[in-house]
Amino acid sequence: MSSRIRLRSVRLKLFLGVLLASLAAIVVTGASLFAYDLHSLRENLSVDLVTQAELIGRACVPALQFDDPKVAHDNLALLDARPGIDAAGLYNAKGVLFGSYIRSGTAPENFPALAGAEQVNFAGQDIYVMRRIISDKEIVGFIYLHAQYGLYRRVKTYLGIVLAVGSLALLVALLLSLWLQVAVTRPILAITGLAQRVVEKGDYSPRATKITDDEIGYLTDAFNRMLGEIGGRTEALEASNRELGHEIAERRGAELALRNSEKRYRALVSTLSTVVWVANRDWEFQGDQASWQAYTGQTPEEYRGKGWLRAFHPDDLPVLQRYIDRAIKGHQTFEAEVRLWQAASAQYRIVDLRPMAVFDGDGEFREWIGTVTDIDDRRRAEDEVRRLNVELEGRVRERTKKLEEANGELEAFSYSVSHDLRAPLRAMDGFSQRLVADYGPKLDEQALSYLSRIRAGAVRMGQLIEDLLSLSRITRLELVRREVDLSALVHAVLAELQQRDPERKVQVSVWDGVHVEADLRLARVALENLLGNAWKFTSKNPEAHIEFGMMQEGERKVLFVRDNGAGFDMAYADKLFGPFQRLHGIHEFPGTGVGLAIVQRIVIRHGGRIWCQAKPDLGATFFFTLQEEPRGQAVPTRDAGTGAPARPN
Repeated sequence: MSSRIRLRSVRLKLFLGVLLASLAAIVVTGASLFAYDLHSLRENLSVDLVTQAELIGRACVPALQFDDPKVAHDNLALLDARPGIDAAGLYNAKGVLFGSYIRSGTAPENFPALAGAEQVNFAGQDIYVMRRIISDKEIVGFIYLHAQYGLYRRVKTYLGIVLAVGSLALLVALLLSLWLQVAVTRPILAITGLAQRVVEKGDYSPRATKITDDEIGYLTDAFNRMLGEIGGRTEALEASNRELGHEIAERRGAELALRNSEKRYRALVSTLSTVVWVANRDWEFQGDQASWQAYTGQTPEEYRGKGWLRAFHPDDLPVLQRYIDRAIKGHQTFEAEVRLWQAASAQYRIVDLRPMAVFDGDGEFREWIGTVTDIDDRRRAEDEVRRLNVELEGRVRERTKKLEEANGELEAFSYSVSHDLRAPLRAMDGFSQRLVADYGPKLDEQALSYLSRIRAGAVRMGQLIEDLLSLSRITRLELVRREVDLSALVHAVLAELQQRDPERKVQVSVWDGVHVEADLRLARVALENLLGNAWKFTSKNPEAHIEFGMMQEGERKVLFVRDNGAGFDMAYADKLFGPFQRLHGIHEFPGTGVGLAIVQRIVIRHGGRIWCQAKPDLGATFFFTLQEEPRGQAVPTRDAGTGAPARPN
């Protein structure tokens, strides 16, 4: 019976192979078609809902401008004509819900508390759309739509199609596999039958008949040659086996002797590290204690009775006796570290003494059995580690103190040097200007160009020194926290930037009512640098946009400044907050590379943190906090383009 099962295994493999290949092709094809159709459905549905949102948003512009909720509600009620849309929400320019629509017979809608960036999100059976309503290039509000996706219905339809096509394909595969079983397995079964007869009878003279000229025919020829080779070598192998039998018997005897020697060696090592002893109820040695004698060097006459206790250090005997007295009263197990004499080293060594009470089958106390483990080397190593740790902590404290002193001296030095350099630079710039004014007509264009470069270098050096002084002053100023209206502060800074560059047209968005506890002077310096960078790096964008706002995450207020300017590659973000580090050329965007270093120091002085997200040519978003971060809580970031939560690098 088992032989028939083995003969049929090749047929079963061919049958399963064809069926599995067909099934895999059907599954892959069906999955590909379904994925393409699902992608097309998502794209079309997204475009349709975005268009619907824009139409409803434009229709609701008058309602938002004239603050008319009734008109907004009537416009949203027109969505009854769209069965796929379950709910809609209209938000004003501040992102607050102004009007809503929920289709009759649907579940209550959980509208977003605050409108965010434009987005289209798919979640299971639902699709959510958020679009801005823009009128005369101004954001007047937001429109929110919630519609049914119909994913499960489409999946059910595709499953029905795949099952129908799969059934037909599997039927064709079944017929093909039956033909393959006959055509392929017949010569293989013939070779298998011959091999079984050779194994059962031990006769290597029969040969297999070659039926085909393909790979199976080549297998038949190879099998016949193998039979001849095996028949020729069998006799030589049997003679060799007889010789090997004698050698194996000798080797087994040697291996047995080796194992016995290894056991004796392991037993000897065990007795050197752990001593096992047995005592009666009164803690007296009676019989032979070979391991105790080997470790302590006491003779049987010396350790019998309670003489074995004399091997312990005299200073440890009172403590050990108290342990023994308590153990005798309650038959309690204990563990004690004491010093025991070792004959091999001729000194007392620290050991771990562990006795255990032994009871008979009736629960009656019989005797004590215990172990003594030498832990002297381990204790000495632990003491050395503790000493080294104490020494290391002292060195760390000393080096930290020296580092703090060096940082203070370096800061004072940079402040002093910056002040000392300003006078020569002013003289250089002044005399260059006098040369141009007094001798300008006498100088050629190349000389005037040299003087212009000298003045430009002096101005840039002066700006670098001024930034260095600002960076030094940040750490010296006393931090005075009070409530600061950052929204008003941002409006003031943006007004100054617009006054300096009146030709620029920049769309700004400032969230109202952003209040924090911070130092007013330092907060203004930080915002001047962040908004100044946003103003500078959007100078080449004709549709420049700068936004300031706040995200409330638990008890933490996360502030952000977002722009759609030049942006940068996040691979170089680790250099962003270093002094004099620039990610753009000075001829492309002017500056010294100190502004973000100043911002980072201000944020750190407030106990906060600053991070960023950006993409080249898509802008950058800088997030920062002005309060201490909760311990163990990760600081999230938000994507520069969408504002979605992300993680800092």
